[in-house]
Amino acid sequence: MQNRQGGQNAISVLIVDDIAETRENIKKLLAFEEQEFRVVGSVGTGRDAIKAAIETKPDIIIMDINMPDMDGITATSEITKRLPTAAVIMMSVQTDADYMRKAMQAGARQFLGKPIDTDELYSTIRAVYRSYESIRNQAIAIQDLPVDVRKPQPIQGEPGVRPGHVIVVYSAQGGSGCTTVATNLASGLMKKNVRVLLVDADLQFGDVGVFLKLQSQSTLLDLVGKIDDLDTDFFDSIVATHDSGLKVLLGPLRPEYAEEVEAVPQAVSRIIEKIASNYDFVVVDTSRRVDEHLLSLTDIATRVMLVVNPTLSGIKNTKFILDLFDRLNYTPDKSLLVLNRVEDERSRQRVTIATEQIERFLRKQVFAKIPDAEREVLGAVMKGVPIVASRDRSKSPVKEFLEMAEHISTLLVGANAGESDSGEAEERKAPKKAGLGLLGRN
Repeated sequence: MQNRQGGQNAISVLIVDDIAETRENIKKLLAFEEQEFRVVGSVGTGRDAIKAAIETKPDIIIMDINMPDMDGITATSEITKRLPTAAVIMMSVQTDADYMRKAMQAGARQFLGKPIDTDELYSTIRAVYRSYESIRNQAIAIQDLPVDVRKPQPIQGEPGVRPGHVIVVYSAQGGSGCTTVATNLASGLMKKNVRVLLVDADLQFGDVGVFLKLQSQSTLLDLVGKIDDLDTDFFDSIVATHDSGLKVLLGPLRPEYAEEVEAVPQAVSRIIEKIASNYDFVVVDTSRRVDEHLLSLTDIATRVMLVVNPTLSGIKNTKFILDLFDRLNYTPDKSLLVLNRVEDERSRQRVTIATEQIERFLRKQVFAKIPDAEREVLGAVMKGVPIVASRDRSKSPVKEFLEMAEHISTLLVGANAGESDSGEAEERKAPKKAGLGLLGRN
């Protein structure tokens, strides 16, 4: 950390707690190190915290989790969206894992138990401040730019500007078939004059390259250091091309390399923002982990496809994600529910939950149902081709994947967007409202 001299150069801190005595005690503790810490405000409610944060723009906010009027988790979520340079440290007498998880999902960076330990308070503020240095520098750099160039600029070189719809494919359930859905959705969206990019954003254990039998030493890790001046030629040199013509941006080659990507805040989402206008659709495969990396992707997404198997654990976890999206103020139509590995009623061999029960519990209509087809999936992976590459488009699950792709294309772009490479448009009819295909959805 830089050598700091003088109160004005110290780490600025906003204290938020509904108990005045607690606020005063923390203020006194920080006053002992006045050359390093500077208290810029002290308020007692979540609403006042939002107002004070916007006015004072502190480096650190020490936030109580339980307060009247607006709790600390809600206030933290709002502050981190409005003021990304402010790092929140949550504090509470309750230090169980559930509280910590909710705090981190809202954007908090660390968690302190009450009563506050002096040394722990100091060390936590210092550590969180250091971790936010790149975010502060980025904000300063943006403020120094002219207003008309502060927004992410698309890379140039392609004739015209394409829609750039970002479709994030995510599952809160391990082994749900998220990568299968992502690869087949991307392939199903491909038509004549339609450009599609598939991004493997599972930074540690991405399988897109395995599913498509793509091997390349170039990955999105090569783009991280060049985000600000990314150009078409360099990006195209990194992107791999599948035999089908699908463009694929592969993830890091090894799990430990993920840290290099995550070290740059919102690295993958910034790359996608840069290149999106050169594609009609950008399909993003993700990991199960809920973190800043994932939420930065869902923030920029046109739609988030939630993949869930019809099992208790899958439905329970998906409910958590839908609740999180509500707290993030996402509109209900931003997320689309995809049931994967649905067994036929007549040949059901394992305990699954009916679609109607799932919809009632999640309070959300199912967008697509993909039948259980483990043999077909494994066969496609062994060949390194998407399932939708099958010549027989009438059999399951080829038909359902193509219907899903056609439905989302119609939803985002409109009917008859592009032309089928084969010229057989009749093979991609409007999705059905029943059966194992798509359910009707406005």
